[in-house]
Amino acid sequence: AAVMAAEALSRVPDVQIDGDGVFKYVLVRVRGAGAPAKDVVRGHGWAEYHADLFERTAEELARHGLSCECLGGGRVSHRPEERKIHVYGYSV
Repeated sequence: AAVMAAEALSRVPDVQIDGDGVFKYVLVRVRGAGAPAKDVVRGHGWAEYHADLFERTAEELARHGLSCECLGGGRVSHRPEERKIHVYGYSV
């Protein structure tokens, strides 16, 4: 089970954020049974609340037998044409 969990964990992208704009993000710790945890970032403009991002991420991970907890979040301003990402704010 630990080998399968480690494989599933290795397939989870470290970062998924929108290509441009200002949007909310969450930092999520992902775990598989008997496997080490890893932290991932998810940030998308469609999310009205940080909880929306976390719930969508948790549902996707659960389909692969992985669990997660939200460590926090905030906002991201992503300006790819300037090669800049500004991370700021916080989420309770």
